[in-house]
Amino acid sequence: MAQRPSPGFMLSHPAHLLALGFGSGLSPKAPGTAASLWAWLAWLMLAHWLTPLQQGLLIVCSLLLGCWACKQTVDRLGMTDPGYVVWDEIVGMWLILWLVMPTGFWGQLSAFLLFRFFDAVKPGPVGWADRVFKGGGWRGAWGIMFDDLVAALCTLMVIALWRFV
Repeated sequence: MAQRPSPGFMLSHPAHLLALGFGSGLSPKAPGTAASLWAWLAWLMLAHWLTPLQQGLLIVCSLLLGCWACKQTVDRLGMTDPGYVVWDEIVGMWLILWLVMPTGFWGQLSAFLLFRFFDAVKPGPVGWADRVFKGGGWRGAWGIMFDDLVAALCTLMVIALWRFV
């Protein structure tokens, strides 16, 4: 039976806390945007303590741990890809910021807006990525993460073209 998450549900298991983006996924409106904003703020704080190599390792570990957390959470919720599972947005935003930093506020805001566009609208390759790994189990958990990685890649490609031109 499908269940809408609550703060109690989120706190009932570490996987739920992670998958729901430490509460950002509980936002009643635009949980993906709330999670991306949370990721941006968290990254700016983490960047003070972590070297670029440590940041990259954090992203890889977050991706792997995120697959597990998303699987546990969607299995418990009885849904395949609910909007309030937002760890994928956090990892995608961290990947973008890791690769575009250092940049000023306007560069970060541009990266955020591009990522939100690709994640919400799902044009071209992002739409394909969103459809290719649907379902339950580990396949579905990877699918939750995969489309946001493709959205991050598309964001980075646009930024690279913008810097090149």
